[in-house]
Amino acid sequence: MRIIGIDYGDARVGVAVSDALGITAQGVGTIKNKGTGKLLSELKKIIDSYSPQKIVIGLPKNMDGSLGFRADATYQFAETLKSIFGGEIVFWDERLTTVGASRYLNETNTFKKARKNVIDTLSACLILDGYMQKNS
Repeated sequence: MRIIGIDYGDARVGVAVSDALGITAQGVGTIKNKGTGKLLSELKKIIDSYSPQKIVIGLPKNMDGSLGFRADATYQFAETLKSIFGGEIVFWDERLTTVGASRYLNETNTFKKARKNVIDTLSACLILDGYMQKNS
């Protein structure tokens, strides 16, 4: 069963996909968020390509567990995603995924433009990986 992981943001949206067995997460890429129509068009191509049964979206939470200021935008995004995806959509606590992604990129000496191009994809991988580990 394939699962897609999404790190949703105003400027960029990171996308990852599980392997066919749902064990590992691989980065698909980062989509520049240039409006709902264009974003959904790009995501539809990915959904059609991988035929996932489920999509996991990172939910921004504060360190105390309360919903972060981006949560409403994330929920709205999930509602629009339903127009192109009929499967299950679940949310996953994304606290510290960007921190983890940044730490990894520091350790691999990935800086500046290269970092900007991969951090959202890596965050999507961490979201998806966390979900799969907890639910395996």
